[in-house]
Amino acid sequence: MANQELADFLRSRRSRLRPEGVALAAHRRRRTPGLRREDVAQRAGISVEWYVKLEQGRAVSPSDETLDALGRALELDAVEQAHLRSLVGKANSTPFAREVAPASIRRLVESLAQPAYVTGQRWDILAWNAAAAELFGDFARMPVKDRNILLFVLTDPKARRLFGTGWAKEAKRMVSLFRATHDLWAGDAAFAEMVERFRMGCPEFNDWWQTHDVGAPVSGTKLLHHPVRGPVQFEYATFQANDDPRLKLAIYFER
Repeated sequence: MANQELADFLRSRRSRLRPEGVALAAHRRRRTPGLRREDVAQRAGISVEWYVKLEQGRAVSPSDETLDALGRALELDAVEQAHLRSLVGKANSTPFAREVAPASIRRLVESLAQPAYVTGQRWDILAWNAAAAELFGDFARMPVKDRNILLFVLTDPKARRLFGTGWAKEAKRMVSLFRATHDLWAGDAAFAEMVERFRMGCPEFNDWWQTHDVGAPVSGTKLLHHPVRGPVQFEYATFQANDDPRLKLAIYFER
């Protein structure tokens, strides 16, 4: 079975490298930006034919050594290298089903004074508390199919007002995080439907999506513009559930 996501990711990483920025044995005229397949194969110490198969998404199984060599040749960072390995080993054969937050996690979230919510693999909002509803809006008033934090950030005008001038940076960061999970579910109807909703509701989304950038969750700060209280700065952090690592708890602490 073809691995189109692996092929697309390799091409995107190859196209961002510039010949003048890397050491090559020979410099030849290039008709397209970035390195050529031959250049990557040379840097990785593998045959051109083998690399071509990878970029065509053909059914091949590169070794750990080959993946490490490709990472060095394409100058992947740690997050991108991990994503490369995930794409090679992905095995989601059953259709995606929206998760359900256990009652214990719901009670925990509802007991917190700070804004908090729980999301699943597709970033569907599965549980939230009153403080989160006060900050982001009451998700209970949305149809279940619309309860998705990335859908909210990308397509709801309230989100653009909430994040203010920092909206584009935050939205792009979130898209890169979603990409890392999406590629493991590529071809699944539920993920394809959500991507199409992002594309239809956010003019910037398609350009960000085409870069194939992948990110990893990090803690940090966000300046949010509350409709009543005005600018409020929050520290935020995310945590995985031990019982079900698909579930992530996000908590915002006011500074």
